[in-house]
Amino acid sequence: MEHHSFPLIIPFLIFTGAAVIATFALYARQAMLVGYIILGLIMGPAVFKVVDSGMEAMRIASNIGIVLLLFLLGLNLSPIKFIKVVRTTIGPTLVSSVIFTLPGIAIGYLLGFDAISITLLAISTMFSSTIIGLKLLPTTVLHHKSTGEIIISILLLQDVIAILIILGLRLFYGNNEELNSSLPFIKMLMLPVMVALAYLLQKHLLVKLLSHYDKIKEYVFILMIGWCFGIAQLTAWLGFSYEIGAFIAGVLMATHPIAAYVADALNPLRDFFMVIFFFALGSSIEPGAVGAIWLPALILAVILLALKPWVFEWLLHRSGEEKARAKEVGLRLGQGSEFTLLIIALAAQLGIADKLALSLIETMTLITFMISPYLIIKKYPSPVALDDRLRRD
Repeated sequence: MEHHSFPLIIPFLIFTGAAVIATFALYARQAMLVGYIILGLIMGPAVFKVVDSGMEAMRIASNIGIVLLLFLLGLNLSPIKFIKVVRTTIGPTLVSSVIFTLPGIAIGYLLGFDAISITLLAISTMFSSTIIGLKLLPTTVLHHKSTGEIIISILLLQDVIAILIILGLRLFYGNNEELNSSLPFIKMLMLPVMVALAYLLQKHLLVKLLSHYDKIKEYVFILMIGWCFGIAQLTAWLGFSYEIGAFIAGVLMATHPIAAYVADALNPLRDFFMVIFFFALGSSIEPGAVGAIWLPALILAVILLALKPWVFEWLLHRSGEEKARAKEVGLRLGQGSEFTLLIIALAAQLGIADKLALSLIETMTLITFMISPYLIIKKYPSPVALDDRLRRD
């Protein structure tokens, strides 16, 4: 009996623990994903040693969450819509991304990190959190006001940049090849072939199946999951990552009328596996490493929390946005990003950066996750605002 019941303690610890700690997080007006990471830290090798951060089943489940996250991002990235919404924000987004790398470069250089670690540290400061940015927007602002459109377009652009970085890391370091190897360039030549093949499958097979059976919701649900992981596996066979394949699968379906329904239907499944991802991330944290870099991580976090709102406000106001709206967008995008955590998790898996640098990035990101939501809900409308006058669904 003990042999069969033991594996069930893992989902019990993850999801019952997540429910408890998420409750505390909401009372403290914090992002729930911070709670999942803290839970993983407590249950992992660093504290109670209840779970092993290297457990294969947990690693696979967390990877499924990443694949679904990128598939859903692709579903919301209709090329026509994307071009329309980013037309006015591409300049501020790119310029701000360059500005935000400067503190990371400076601190990495002062700490004596190697070139790759400094590059990853610089990259980690570029992005804002899609989860926090959208979750703290009232529905009316998110879908019907310019503030929501600006935030969505900036986050989409940042997410595309992050995905390109993930692709680059996979291409150049996926097989531990040196930069001067020809393998990454051969893979790049295969990318259009893979996209073309996926497009043909979508046009001549998937769309026809949907046109015949789109009234059967269970079939649509299963078909879309099969499409996501089918294209992900195809890209893996061709030498790319599952994540890139899932993103391409989503983009190819983004123009189909059923994309919005699929995105809504898959959100709970994505959230289920993303809880495991953040739990696994927390279980991999080494307190000894955090203790060695907490001060530079805190300094970098404070710099970004002050710099990001000001830079976004300045750039958006210069591009023609109202000063008040530009200021609100800036504060709402003042934190780090979950994509930063994905990038450093990949870097750790590939073994291409100093572990101390990765711990610094992770700690810095978590600090911004804890402080930024509090600043947002204290000043602007949100579903979990402290002031009743600011609480909006």
